[in-house]
Amino acid sequence: MLTIQTLDLNDAQIMIKAGQAKALELGVPICIAVVDEGGHLIAFEKMDGAKLTSSVIAQDKAFTAAAMRRETHLLNELAQPGSPAHTINTEHAGRISCVGGGLPVKFNGAVVGGIGASSGTPGQDQEIVQAGIDAWLAQQ
Repeated sequence: MLTIQTLDLNDAQIMIKAGQAKALELGVPICIAVVDEGGHLIAFEKMDGAKLTSSVIAQDKAFTAAAMRRETHLLNELAQPGSPAHTINTEHAGRISCVGGGLPVKFNGAVVGGIGASSGTPGQDQEIVQAGIDAWLAQQ
């Protein structure tokens, strides 16, 4: 039998709150999502002014980061023509995101969830989710 560590609602709320604070600092209204280790949505929030399409994109980035156990921007290179995982972004009904802004959440070396943001540039989105993870880790 396996014992699996995963995020809970309180963890997700800590990350979302910190991510939103970073987004306000950057002047970017965002959508932010947190999923458990299996990629299932725990919490999601859309800031006023965030792009309409960002709701789904943020959730897909979080799903990808947890499911693939890696940063979403690292998948971009693998998905290029001629690369080993070309067209990976078409898997799981198109839910695999190769755009920066999705990070796996790790604790004691294990992936316990994922976080994704969308509505800024990929770099801004990544900065926002990193702020969420940093705030959560500071409380562990």
